[in-house]
Amino acid sequence: MITRSIYIGSPAYLKLKDEQMKILCPETKVEKGSVPVEDLGLLMLDHFQITLSHQLIQKMMGNNVVVISCDAQHLPHGIMLPLYGHTEHSDRVKDQLEASEPLKKQLWKQTVECKIENQKNLLIRLGNYFEPMIEYQKNVKSGDITNMEGIAAQHYWKYLISLDFLRGRFGDSPNQFFNFGYSVLRSMVARSIVETGLLPVLGIFHKNKYNPYCLADDLMEPYRPFVDLLVMDWLKNNPQTEELTKEYKAHILQIATKDLRIDDKTRPLLVAVKTTATSLYKCYTGEKRLISYPELI
Repeated sequence: MITRSIYIGSPAYLKLKDEQMKILCPETKVEKGSVPVEDLGLLMLDHFQITLSHQLIQKMMGNNVVVISCDAQHLPHGIMLPLYGHTEHSDRVKDQLEASEPLKKQLWKQTVECKIENQKNLLIRLGNYFEPMIEYQKNVKSGDITNMEGIAAQHYWKYLISLDFLRGRFGDSPNQFFNFGYSVLRSMVARSIVETGLLPVLGIFHKNKYNPYCLADDLMEPYRPFVDLLVMDWLKNNPQTEELTKEYKAHILQIATKDLRIDDKTRPLLVAVKTTATSLYKCYTGEKRLISYPELI
């Protein structure tokens, strides 16, 4: 089922009634809209005067809705997910914990190869210089011990944006547009991981004691170019703006329903990330050898 992504950027009171999320004016209590909770995939809250009823929160957790809370700079600051998203949670976590290091290194190799492939295809789509990416992809080793991911990224960002562009979380514009998009993507990937019954904190490559979403950071890598494509479309049509407007956020939230190719099928991205997480679990159990990742064609 295709779910909906809802952005709320003004004062509101959200409550549950008749299995629907009701959106009310906090002062007059006049209803401004409603959405069936079962249709929700992502809810972004971007105003300090938004109130949610606990009954609504519980219903959303039961339906694996990811709730994103934004800070004073209107950037995603935290996400709310259910503790258990699958009936076989403990068994699946056991399989995840028992995954061998050689297996995880091979899975990371495939992840980096798919990321570089999608970055290359985006450069081709935009008519930019892509040829070195072919060799970088061919030279990825188990565990990416030669850091082809980083080398490819240097070329990618130079020819995606400009030769003097430095990609960084706190870098100059247009970094803020990419950062926002990646935060939304990360939340959706984390949702799929929990829904599959795995622990987001246990990555196949990323390891950081301060990061509770290491596995989400792993699995989102080949999906990043899909965010980049949306950002480049926005920059092309809005070359003078540096502000994260409501219009831009609505533009990025479209990513949940954007169609892409995965396992030779066309699927919305929010469905595709669940396919990716499920295939990872099957790799842990030996049922599969490769993670299902999307293709940017």
